[in-house]
This record gives sequence, structure tokens and C-alpha cells, in this order.
Amino acid sequence: MYWSLHVSYALVFALSVVAAGLVVRIFSIQHDCGHGSFLRSRAANALVGRFCSLATLTPFSNWSRHHLLHHLTWNNLDRRESGMDIYSACLTVDEYRGLSWWHRWRHRIVQHPIVALLLLPPLIFIVLYRVPFDMPSSWKKERQSVWLTNGALVALYVGLGWAVGFREMLLVQGPIICFAAIFGVWLFSLQHRSKSAVWMRGAAWSPRAASLEGSSFLKLPKLVQWFTGNIGFHHVHHLDSRVPNYRLEECHASESTMMAVPALSGFDGLTAWRYALWDEATGRMARISDVTA
Repeated sequence: MYWSLHVSYALVFALSVVAAGLVVRIFSIQHDCGHGSFLRSRAANALVGRFCSLATLTPFSNWSRHHLLHHLTWNNLDRRESGMDIYSACLTVDEYRGLSWWHRWRHRIVQHPIVALLLLPPLIFIVLYRVPFDMPSSWKKERQSVWLTNGALVALYVGLGWAVGFREMLLVQGPIICFAAIFGVWLFSLQHRSKSAVWMRGAAWSPRAASLEGSSFLKLPKLVQWFTGNIGFHHVHHLDSRVPNYRLEECHASESTMMAVPALSGFDGLTAWRYALWDEATGRMARISDVTA
């Protein structure tokens, strides 16, 4: 890509899409290391996960702990305030109708794909992950992870800038991390927000029910499946997070109950962002545009 700068920036831009795909794959490895599932050794998982964080710009310990909270609360309407974010939480239809016009407007803006899936993802990875956001002071290890990762990234990119030129570094690395953030956040957002997702309350919620009914099964082409670390088999991952990404498809195929999980096509994935509200009256996801005050 650096050599291509002397040929055409259009070529650099095209190659950045492939490079971003590799960063998404590295993130899937970091994700599994956070669960302690990628390798047998706990120490090896921590080492590889921290090494991956230099490519993903994501502090390993900090992100892993936040993500474990996600696994405890996904698709549980009674625990949405615990470890949730705008991509894995949703309002009910009645809650949305009860908002003031200003808060409804703000919610629609934040959930709009241009904001949620194009503008925010690069800011999250480049800016938000540089500070210990939404983190209690007792999380000392996780806070340290943020600052140590920042220090390593400064050393890495200053060294790279001196070697190839700071302008050239920005022209190459900028599109890669932006595309990777957009691809990754889009994939993450539709795992619990698709048309067929089910949200539950109280005794109706259980890890198994939430995995098979509240997590998506996204059917992707084999090449895309490789780049994304089999993220499409998200229902299997939530059923047992100890299964590494390279065993998810095998587990899906070996268990008959998995076949009952609704499969999403690529087009379903592109339109999943529309289903941002849970209608408790009908027991189905709803689009904001279909809901009147």
C-alpha cells in the first residue's frame, strides 16, 4: 500500500478495504482471546490479545471486561442499563412513545445509519478507546490497559511515521482503521438487532433462550466468513463463549436445534438497523418509522 502511493491513491483506497478485512479478522482473534477461547493457555490468550490490540486500537483488558458484561445482559429488557451500548440495547415501543419530542428526535438521529454505522465507529476506535470511558475507578487493571495501549500505539506510529513519512502513514492507515471500524460495528450491531431478534423480561430470559432467539445467524459468503472470524454464527458464540471462532460452524452443524435459528441473508444484514424498537404487545421488533407517538 505504501508503494501504491506512488502509483495511484485509488489503488491504495481499494487495497485498504482488504486490509480493513484483515483488521476485522484480527479483532475476532482478540475477541476470542478475551474469552480465553482462542488458545489453551490463559497467559497465551492474554499475550496474543494484547498484541492484536495494536492493530485494532482497542485496549484488550478494558474491552474484554465490557464485553463480558454484554454477555450477561444481552436481549434482557430488565438489565439494559448494565454494560449495554447503543448497538446492543434497544427501547420498547411504549418507552419510545413516552419520550419527549426532543428525546425522540435525538434517538432517531443517533440510530440513523449515517451516524451509528458510518460516523461513530471511527470515532469510537480512534478517540473513545483512548480514554477510560464508562469505567469505575475500581477497574484499575482495565484503566491501566488503556494507558499502556496508548503508549504502545504512540511508539508504534511515531516509529512508522519516521520510517515512511507521517503524511504517507496517515494516507494509508487512516482508511484502513475507518473501514475496519465501520465493518466491525455493522457486524456487531446486527447480532441482536435483526428483524427476528427476541427480547425478554424476567423469568422468560435464559442464556439458552437468548442465544437461540436473541442472537442472529448471519449467512455470509465463505471468503467474508473467513475475514469476519465466523461472526455470523453468533448464536453459537452466545450459547457457549468458550467455543473459538474456528469451531463455531462445526458446532452449528453438529447440533440439530441450531437449524431452527432464523438465518439472515446479506440483504437482511444491510437492513437490520431499521429494527431498533421492541414491541412488547406483538412480541416482535419494530421500525421507528412505523411507530407513531
